[in-house]
Amino acid sequence: MEPLREELPLFKVFIAPDAGPRAAEVLASGAVTQGPLVDAFERKLAAFLDNPHVLSLNSGTSALHIALHMLKTPDAASRWPGLKPGDEVLTTALTCAATNWPILANGLRPRWVDVDAGTANVDVKVLRRKLTRRTKVIQFVHWGGTPVDLDAIERVREYAEKKFGFRPAVIEDAAHAIGAEWNGIRVGAASRGTIAIFSLQAIKHLTTGDGGLLALPTKAMYDRAKVLRWYGISRARENYDENDYRLESDVKEFGFKMHMNDLAAAVGLANLPHLETILASHRANASYYDSALRGIDGVTLLNDVPRGASSSYWMYSFHVRDKPAFITFMKSKNVATSQVHARNDTHSVCAPFRTPLPVLDEVVKTLVSVPVGWWVTRRDREYVVEAVKAFFETTPAAEVSVSSPGGAAASGSGSAAGGERAGGAFCWTGTRSKL
Repeated sequence: MEPLREELPLFKVFIAPDAGPRAAEVLASGAVTQGPLVDAFERKLAAFLDNPHVLSLNSGTSALHIALHMLKTPDAASRWPGLKPGDEVLTTALTCAATNWPILANGLRPRWVDVDAGTANVDVKVLRRKLTRRTKVIQFVHWGGTPVDLDAIERVREYAEKKFGFRPAVIEDAAHAIGAEWNGIRVGAASRGTIAIFSLQAIKHLTTGDGGLLALPTKAMYDRAKVLRWYGISRARENYDENDYRLESDVKEFGFKMHMNDLAAAVGLANLPHLETILASHRANASYYDSALRGIDGVTLLNDVPRGASSSYWMYSFHVRDKPAFITFMKSKNVATSQVHARNDTHSVCAPFRTPLPVLDEVVKTLVSVPVGWWVTRRDREYVVEAVKAFFETTPAAEVSVSSPGGAAASGSGSAAGGERAGGAFCWTGTRSKL
């Protein structure tokens, strides 16, 4: 097969046609910092997420940092003990470093949870076993936009409350997952009772050039975070001296410089009306891959998305035999492929926190993503599948297996209902757990 004339990228920036003129209008106004466009953007996002407590920030990393910072404060009414130096955050190592560095920045300890090879999300069964009295926060990524089993997470919180007297806080890193749903409810909705963060970085479904969102479960947390994102200073007019607008009143708690500005919000407001169409394109391409890649010897697809859930498919990941050769071959055909995120636990900065992660050890040998986004045409996705088939037709079979923690390795093919999907010699074990 002849390669494409130009590379089919794994990610691509979407900028609406009117984003440039809107941004130029802000620049010409001379008022480019946080202002009315930020407020308007937040109102529209609150409606999209079904959460009135949505704040925009300069990055998703900032959202994570502020969330953990706020959780340091005890709350007697909810029996929340607060966070102390050295307290544990159960988290995944398979993610962007941005997920876990705020844990270190807040003086906390990441405690790694192994992944489920069938989802690349945290294995909730393993997560429950890792709970200790020092586990104050459960943090996880919705890999590729497919939600972690949030019902199972809630059962883990209930179990922890009975055992330790408090419910661990939950932070959903939904950087991949804007528009995703669990049981028909949007990730980030206020009714979940969790904290969710979103990334608006350049290559996400929705971008402001760079930016992030913090979706909070209560008005009290929202009001506090709104002040924390700008030095701890309230920007409400009544907070300033009536004769000198530069002199704010008393600062009760130090904060950060993490707010969004109107220039970024202008881009976001232009892009937001296109979000549903973008999500539909990602989902249509993923659905095609689900059918067209199934059954290829050397390919093992991830779990089907559970009924009632909806993935945003920021990535389309699956397992392949001979991953390095596969990536090289696809590159020769002008198709970009990648694991996307390096595991965090092997970085030198995380040396004090290392622990065995046997499933992740195997997953990183086989996990890969192919282009799935709004820019992928019908012909493009057909070409991707043709290239995948061409590689495995010319690559000798070699058995690869991944075991779930404490379980025996599996090989051969299986049924999705049984927690395995047919796909050739590579097979994984491990399913969405019911706790």
